[in-house]
Amino acid sequence: MGKRALILGVSGQDGAYLAQLLLGKGYEVFGTSRDAALVPFESLSRLGIRERVQVRSVAPNDFRSVLQALVQVEPDELYNLSGQSSVGLSFDQPVETMDSIASAALNLLEAIRFTGRPIRFYNAGSGECFGDTDGVVTEDSPFRPRSPYAVAKATAHWLVANYREAYRLFACNGILFNHDSPLRPTRFVTRKVVAAAVRLAAGGGPALELGNIDVARDWGWAPDYVDAMWRMLQQDAPGDYIVATGHTRLLRDFVETAFRLVGLDWREHVQIDAALLRPTDIRHCVADPGRAAERLGWRASIQMEGVIQRMIEAERAALQRREPT
Repeated sequence: MGKRALILGVSGQDGAYLAQLLLGKGYEVFGTSRDAALVPFESLSRLGIRERVQVRSVAPNDFRSVLQALVQVEPDELYNLSGQSSVGLSFDQPVETMDSIASAALNLLEAIRFTGRPIRFYNAGSGECFGDTDGVVTEDSPFRPRSPYAVAKATAHWLVANYREAYRLFACNGILFNHDSPLRPTRFVTRKVVAAAVRLAAGGGPALELGNIDVARDWGWAPDYVDAMWRMLQQDAPGDYIVATGHTRLLRDFVETAFRLVGLDWREHVQIDAALLRPTDIRHCVADPGRAAERLGWRASIQMEGVIQRMIEAERAALQRREPT
């Protein structure tokens, strides 16, 4: 019998790629959404695995709902990828962001403790927790969150660390920096940029409007990053790991590269809109993924330009499918 995995947030980018990875390793995979009867699970369908994932309705901020899922599924591994996932949206919905991230993590940890089962737990953390930094950050660097999203992620991180220490749970935080793929929703700036570049290269649509393009981020390939999640739960002891490429680039560079790869000069098609600026933002942060390389044997296989190229190919294919024949 293979292992059982329960993925909260299976309908998202990371959840879908993680489900695909685990199915390939012989796992029995269960996935959750707040209302599984209404969610189309499009990402699972795009990867061709929808019928192989058993879905359940679970509200992560409802302790009874979480506990019931653990009792019914009896997972060996539990991956928490749920919660409000937009930094920008968190400024408009701070209470929902904290509830869906921090309260949900607490419910999951307490439910694992309550069942007494040896469930290995992965929690999706974020490089946003570090805020602005002058040097390179490691797992031991202090958190200085600059958004409600980052505050919520930092809270969940320390809950995991506390339950690991106090109750000896096998609980890990993956401190993931930006990672993208064709499964990213269009409200994320990376997909927004790529979709606009492909559309404009095809000869249509308005200019691309962006906020601050001088922020720097570390961009990786999402399928790489879910492999790191799985590796964390295969170790002899739990721990926290930064997952990143180790290379930080400006959003301006991302935009220039995307437009260059479709044969356009971005300066002719991009407008800066002050309404898109965030109240506070991270200017610069460089990550050191050395611990993941040393202990997990994990390294990012694709850098920013490779991520963009793959997203462009998928966007072009989707555009062709939408065109009338």
